Amino acid sequence: MRVRLLGYSVPGSIAALVVIECVLLFASVYAGFHVRFAEDLSQIAVQIGEIWPRAALFAVANILSFVAFGLYSERQRAQTIGMALRVALAILGGTTAVTVAIYLLPGLEMGRGALAISALIALTLTIAARAVFDRFADTEVFKRRVLVYGAGLHANALSGLRRRSDRRGHVIVGYVGACDEDVHVQHARVLTAKDKDLPKLCRRLDVDEIVVAMDDRRREFPIAALLECRLAGIDVTELVTFLERETGRVRVDLVNPAWMIFGGGFRRDTLRRFTSRVLDIATSLVLLTVSLPLIVMTIIAIKIEDGMKSAVFYRQPRVGYAGRVFDLLKFRSMRADAERNGQAIWAQLNDPRVTRVGSLIRKLRIDELPQILNVLAGHMSLVGPRPERPQFVEELSSKIPYYAQRHAVKPGITGWAQICYPYGSSDHDALQKLQYDLYYLKNNSFLFDLAIIIQTAEVVFMGKGAR
Repeated sequence: MRVRLLGYSVPGSIAALVVIECVLLFASVYAGFHVRFAEDLSQIAVQIGEIWPRAALFAVANILSFVAFGLYSERQRAQTIGMALRVALAILGGTTAVTVAIYLLPGLEMGRGALAISALIALTLTIAARAVFDRFADTEVFKRRVLVYGAGLHANALSGLRRRSDRRGHVIVGYVGACDEDVHVQHARVLTAKDKDLPKLCRRLDVDEIVVAMDDRRREFPIAALLECRLAGIDVTELVTFLERETGRVRVDLVNPAWMIFGGGFRRDTLRRFTSRVLDIATSLVLLTVSLPLIVMTIIAIKIEDGMKSAVFYRQPRVGYAGRVFDLLKFRSMRADAERNGQAIWAQLNDPRVTRVGSLIRKLRIDELPQILNVLAGHMSLVGPRPERPQFVEELSSKIPYYAQRHAVKPGITGWAQICYPYGSSDHDALQKLQYDLYYLKNNSFLFDLAIIIQTAEVVFMGKGAR
């Protein structure tokens, strides 16, 4: 079972965890007030006002902090100690945000003691809840039972879902081989059923969803059987759509133009463009104001290392919306002669061209801050596919199908691919990131943008993907 949350699909187990932790965070404030003042809660409400608005503020701030620290990510692989540390840091961040909100809204005063006790109770409860969650998250209670119609090459793509995160929302109960189709999945998992037996088989196996993964649909496509199953309440899904939903990316090797043309998503109407631009301008102005001291310190550090006459900013041609080229601004993090002959070169791990200051600002993503000016100028958006250099775009477009389609929206400072995949430095990496970019193009929305911006904090704080 999967649920639509903040613009994209998440497993039902994670959605349940969000609800449970929201309730626990809300209750922590009531418990914190009771412990701090040792009085009946009704008496406390008489003295300082209703507790529930304070509890709601605390719960919302910490849930957003949990999102920012990647605690609701399907691809979270931290062990018990690492998870506990992340929860502690997230609650510290959420409590800090509550403190700032209380300063701006004095009517929600909580008192430092009550707030601290609430945070400690919240920490204890959420760690305990996650310990229980880890034991039961993979049970079939939260999973859809999936029957795959097809056992050939296309169906074999499902065998690539080996990671626990890719299998949180479903369990495959078996494969039904299509007519005259060579078997490429495990033979032990192939069921023997003719088209007319498909509805009966689904009832026997308690199937929730059928994934159509035939290699060739022109050969005896079981329309009648699938229609009967659909009318019986069983979902029937295309392979590409299923993989998109379960993995958060679009498989370029399986997709066809008809799927993109007739499928849902790819929304770019006037309202969507307006909300995107408002979010870009508002967030960029806030970021520029908050990061101004950091920008000044970075300029001074670059000047100290490379000399007062050294260039601080680096302009680099990048391909933007509709293939238009613009100059992307970055703090210079490499030697001035990093590309002597003008030939574009992928940045590598431990690249010797990177300066000492450059190494630090790359790790903390400070080198990207000048791109706020690109956003304000309208060349870029805050969220979108990362813009690439014209040489790379020309080369990759000739090798990778649908690569040019990523220019259907403005490029971004951050994006879905940046959250889900580490830094790319090869054609293979470009292909993998394109699949996440296509998912963003198909599912982009105002709420999805907000979720990506919040989760980008994890990339910055944890140093993911920087080179």
